[in-house]
Amino acid sequence: MPGAPPRRLSPTRMLHELTPRQIVAELDKYIIGQNEAKKSVAIALRNRWRRMNAPDEMRDEIMPNNIIMIGPTGVGKTEIARRLARLADAPFIKVEATKFTEVGYVGRDVDSIVRDLTDLAIGMLKAEQAEGVREKARRQAEEIVLDALIPPSKPRRAGTESGVLNGPGFVIQTPAEAPKDEDDLRERTRDRFREMLRDGALDEREVEIEVAADGMPTLQMFGPMGLEEMGINLQEMFGNLGGKKRKKRRMPVAEAVEALTAEEAQKLIDMDAVQKDAIERVQQAGIVFIDEIDKVAGGSRSSQGGGPDVSREGVQRDLLPIVEGSTVMTKYGPVKTDHILFIASGAFHVSKPSDLIPELQGRFPIRVELDNLTEADFYQILTVPKNALLKQYEALLATEGVAIEFSDGAVREIARIAQQVNEEVENIGARRLHTILTTLLEEILFSVPEAQEDDTITVDDTYVRDRLQAVVENRDLSQYIL
Repeated sequence: MPGAPPRRLSPTRMLHELTPRQIVAELDKYIIGQNEAKKSVAIALRNRWRRMNAPDEMRDEIMPNNIIMIGPTGVGKTEIARRLARLADAPFIKVEATKFTEVGYVGRDVDSIVRDLTDLAIGMLKAEQAEGVREKARRQAEEIVLDALIPPSKPRRAGTESGVLNGPGFVIQTPAEAPKDEDDLRERTRDRFREMLRDGALDEREVEIEVAADGMPTLQMFGPMGLEEMGINLQEMFGNLGGKKRKKRRMPVAEAVEALTAEEAQKLIDMDAVQKDAIERVQQAGIVFIDEIDKVAGGSRSSQGGGPDVSREGVQRDLLPIVEGSTVMTKYGPVKTDHILFIASGAFHVSKPSDLIPELQGRFPIRVELDNLTEADFYQILTVPKNALLKQYEALLATEGVAIEFSDGAVREIARIAQQVNEEVENIGARRLHTILTTLLEEILFSVPEAQEDDTITVDDTYVRDRLQAVVENRDLSQYIL
């Protein structure tokens, strides 16, 4: 690529070199249909990698193309964003637009989105560093456990010479070379115990060790004084007064090694590097998913003839500088939001995207409309994804030693009923499948394993109709049960 080589950025590992087509293929494993939405987010994600590898003089000029997804509930908007974040290996946060209020009112302000995103990035970087030092931390933990199993030799009391008693207490007279022999014996014993420890022969043996005591509960404050904006963490202020508290606990050796490994790994982490890399990762690769943004649009209030609603338009105006690009103060330092990718979504039943304030509309140039799910989509949702609901129930019952099989006719009948109930009661998309399967399998899940005589249960279309048809035909029952 012409120009200066791109500087190394911590998020460059995020895409694992996936192309947009490969990103869509990964999303296809979990999400049925919605090809336009998948294509848009795949391009947006790949553009992040392209920007970070662009020449220095152009990198800061390339702005992210934020996306707004429009579609009814349960069609995959949130799932697309969630799977996208996993593919990106990037800091990702999902927020509900309705949880925020305009600055000056009691509630969460929109700046807390960036602060929470930074906290998540800190956690990601700490976990990565902890994994890198895990072997060293485990060796140190093993030595601490060995110290507990084989206590160090007690030092000779003050005032004693050559084993002669002097004052209260006594010592055993030993030859001059005895201490050296004792040290050699102790080291050989320690080496033998170390081998046993690593082979798992001591896993069940109990040992008493010192571990960190549980800290104070996290305190969060809201209000006009702006304590949250100042990044004050009361837990940090008061929790470390007098040093970190420790307590003695008895636990199996295997558990003690794991607990101490985690503690030692935390000591080996370079927090300055973690904070620096976390802020960089948030700024260059952070993803914010704002759900239910239609609830802060102004469509419904205009029909009521009311004035401005600070919990709606006020939130939009507070969101605007963050989406446009500003600097938010966090307890780890300032974070610039210029290159954070924002994905918004909403059903827009009673409002439309044009009801958002024009400035905010302009910051979401890509609009994707998601399709309503059909009966064929429901059939695929039940069978194709890696985390399909039927596969989840199969895994649940397998823990009881019972196999459950769904005939093709049963799956198609479930899909048909889901479509019918969505049309007649309320369209909640794929979430309807959860309620239908809960009702369908209730008796099976209750009776297994006590009343189960066979190791295999077969669910066919007749069983589905017998269990659900009466509920489906009764509109009132459908409304409350399905």
